[in-house]
Amino acid sequence: MQLTEQQIKKFQKKIYDYYNTFGRTFSWRKTTNPYQIFISEVMLQQTQTVRVERPYQLFIKRFPDFKSVAKASLYEILEAWQGLGYNRRAKFLHQAANILLKLYKGKVPNDTKILETLPGIGKATAASIAAFAFNSPTVFVETNIRVVFIHLFLAHKENISDTELLFLSEQTLDRSAPRIWYYALTDYGAMLKSQGINPINKSKTYNKQSKFEGSDRQMRGAIIRHLLHHKTQNLKQICHLLEKSLTAKPERTKKIVDALVKEGFVEQKKEGKNSFYCLKS
Repeated sequence: MQLTEQQIKKFQKKIYDYYNTFGRTFSWRKTTNPYQIFISEVMLQQTQTVRVERPYQLFIKRFPDFKSVAKASLYEILEAWQGLGYNRRAKFLHQAANILLKLYKGKVPNDTKILETLPGIGKATAASIAAFAFNSPTVFVETNIRVVFIHLFLAHKENISDTELLFLSEQTLDRSAPRIWYYALTDYGAMLKSQGINPINKSKTYNKQSKFEGSDRQMRGAIIRHLLHHKTQNLKQICHLLEKSLTAKPERTKKIVDALVKEGFVEQKKEGKNSFYCLKS
């Protein structure tokens, strides 16, 4: 959809007028520190902002830079990550910190192509890091931005591609202030959703999230939390925990434990005939 200059100016005014009155305040918006913004963007993947604020503050206090993240054990990173879910992101962050420390002296590169090579960082996250950390005029869409463009420009359409949305994002971007523009745009989208306006199912990228209760994701999180608390446990103890709390069958629990071992979250150790599990150090 090609917009006229008048449409773009009208749209920008609408977004900024709302933001100037009702803009949200978050800790990561009070800094331009690239490391801190990198952490916030990873935490905000698939997680609501209200759940991120407190863990973010605690995390950057405990780990003030990439060097401290890289030097920490995976156990320590997972411990600090609790409450955010999707523990893979913590593992990816740990890996990314080691790469950044080794190749870029612990600095965030202002280059989306380099950022995209890091574990867990896709195109949208790379672009958002560049925009917020360096005020770079990158083009991206995320959930709230998709809601804004679909609601205001494409409400009559179905099966909308990100290519269409990225074209709108590129046309309307305030290149003089990308950082503030994206703050404003995401806040407007959050407002629409709070009013029950959420046409995200019109997007091709929309995938209805599977039920969390009883899911493998819930079980994986429970096992990691259990091992954080108890340090080491044998398979029988883990099975008992999940059978009691989530009514999970032992064979299903073992399958998930094996997957966690394969993915590098958990280690299996043996002492004589005994076998036990712990989080990878």
